[in-house]
Formats: sequence, structure tokens, C-alpha cells
Amino acid sequence: MATENTELSSTLSAELTDIFVRVGLILFLVVMSVRVFSPFMGLLLWALILAVTLYPLHQRLASRMGGKQGRAATVLVLVGVLLIGTPVAILATAFADFVQETHAALENDTLVVPQPNPSVAEWPVVGEKLYNGWSAAASNLPQFLQEIRPKMEDMSKSVLEFVKGTASDIFQFLFSLIIAGIMMAYGKPGSEAMGKISKRIAGPRQGERLHTLATATIRSVSLGVVGVAFIQAILLGVGFAWADVPAAGLLAFVVLILGIAQLPAALVSLPVIAYVWWAGDSTMVNVLFTIYFLVAGTADGFLKPLLLGRGVEAPMPVILLGALGGMVSGGLIGLFVGAIFLAVGYVIFMDWVAEADDGEEAPVAEPST
Repeated sequence: MATENTELSSTLSAELTDIFVRVGLILFLVVMSVRVFSPFMGLLLWALILAVTLYPLHQRLASRMGGKQGRAATVLVLVGVLLIGTPVAILATAFADFVQETHAALENDTLVVPQPNPSVAEWPVVGEKLYNGWSAAASNLPQFLQEIRPKMEDMSKSVLEFVKGTASDIFQFLFSLIIAGIMMAYGKPGSEAMGKISKRIAGPRQGERLHTLATATIRSVSLGVVGVAFIQAILLGVGFAWADVPAAGLLAFVVLILGIAQLPAALVSLPVIAYVWWAGDSTMVNVLFTIYFLVAGTADGFLKPLLLGRGVEAPMPVILLGALGGMVSGGLIGLFVGAIFLAVGYVIFMDWVAEADDGEEAPVAEPST
């Protein structure tokens, strides 16, 4: 009996040691893989989002090209780079010129600040402080700048860091579009592989459902929320640059954030229209810019019905939290990736909760006496 116990204990010890070794090796491989993959995480995730979103359009284009997947992906990437890269370059140039001109004006003491309208002081909460600061800057700008010099230095450093990060993110975005084109060229085997992974994780029935749900959510959020906000920001930003509105690139970024937060772009476009009439010389040009800004500022009204609702909708607070958290942790790329992936996680979690409710057993009736 003692011999059998000894053999059983030895066998269990050997098996337990074998399990620990295997688990340790798996954890080591996972940790090392994550460390190697982490520098490219945001880039590849964004490329995956673009590939999933654009894949239906890629398939329609490929069907018109005789099934040439690679050729269709190449055309789609080139058109995307042209449509996105050109306006982004215009906005970046306008923002760089604004920063350079403002810096030169400050150095040469040629910057002029107009006196504020007395009605500014009547604005709620910030009106009085804003009016006093504006008046001080308009009356004696050098002295006002000298007083706020420490804050200006900190702000300028933050702005420079933001500009550098944004430029880097734009190049990453364009590069991720190229990677997305490669993914779309091999979209069918890639989709099958992701389906197999989902089935392996969640089981044959739930895995397929999970794969379909994640794909639908990515397309819904990326097109209906982030896509609409991005299109509207590009339209208004290019218009701001053409109208010589100061900080056109920065205003376009504000429109993007407002669009993701589901707030109207009129919060930016209407003040810009007022500025155009205040600073413009030609009435006809002002009318044209006003019409353009009104149309572009309300473009989400007809874009959302076309793009939103394809798939599964996620609550706007979830999308906004994902966008802001992603922007803090990952910059401009994180703004998009965070919104979409938090929405995917929320939808999958809520689907899991709903499935548990549906699967609850009905109460068993007590046997009749």
C-alpha cells in the first residue's frame, strides 16, 4: 500500500512539474511576443480596423476587376492616400504657417490684438475674466505677454510636442493604410483564420457569432461615428485653410473631437463664419464661404443615415470614453483605435450578458399534491 502511494505521489509530482513547465514556457512566449509586438500595436490595430471596414468596398471593386484582389487593394490604397493625404497636408501646412507667423509677430512686436466687444463681459462664467484679459492684451500686449511668459513657455512646449506627435501619427496612419491594403488582398484566408481563432476561444457556435458581432461593430462605429467625424473635420478644415482662418488645423481637430462626442460642428463653424464676415473684404467671397461652412457643418445630418446603423450600435458615452482614453494613451491613432475597440468590447460583453439571461432555466414547478 505504501509503495502504491509512493508511486502515485511520484506520478502526480511529475505531472504537476510538467504542467508548471508548460505553463511557464507559454507565459514566457506570450510576454516576449507582447514586448516585441507592442511598438507596432497601434499601427497594426488601426490597419486591421481599416481592413475590416473597407473590405466590402474592396470586394465590390475586385469583382469589377475580374477577381484581382491585389490590384483592387492597390487601387483602394492609392485613392485613400490621395483623398486623405492631400487635405491633411493642406491642414498641416496651414497650421505650420500660423505658428510661424504668430511667432515672428511676437518676436517683432507687430502682433495686434483688437479691443473686445463689451458684450464679452456679459458671457456666463468666463465672460468677466476673458474680457479683462483680452483688454489687457489689446492695451499693452508686450506687458501682457511678459506677465504670462511662464505659462506661454509651458504652453508652447506642449503645442510643439502635440504638433510633433500629430505629424508622426499622420505618417503612421498612411502607413497603416498600406498595411490594410495587404490585409485586404489576403482578406479571405485572414477572415477564415480569425473565425477559427474565435471558435477555438469561444466554441464552434459562439465563436462564429462572436466573430460576426465584432466585425459588424467595427464597421458600424468606424463608419458611422469616427468616419463621419473625420470626413466633417476634413471638409471644414480645408475650408478654414482656404478662407485663411487662423489655426485651421487646430480647429479641424476640435471638429473631429466634437464629432466623435456627437456634438454639432456648428460650435466651431458658426464662430468661424462670424470671423470671416468680420475679417473678410469681399461680400461675394464671404457668402460662398458661409454657404460652404453651413453645408459642411451640417454634413453629419445626411452622412449618418447613410453610414450609421450598419451593424451594432454602441452608446455614445462608451465611444467618447474610448476616444479620449485612446488619445491620452496613444495619440491621434489611439483616438480612433480606442473608440472602436472599447465599443467592440462593450458590445461583446453586453451580448454575453444577454445570452446568460436568455439561457436561464425556467423555474421548475412544484409537484402537485
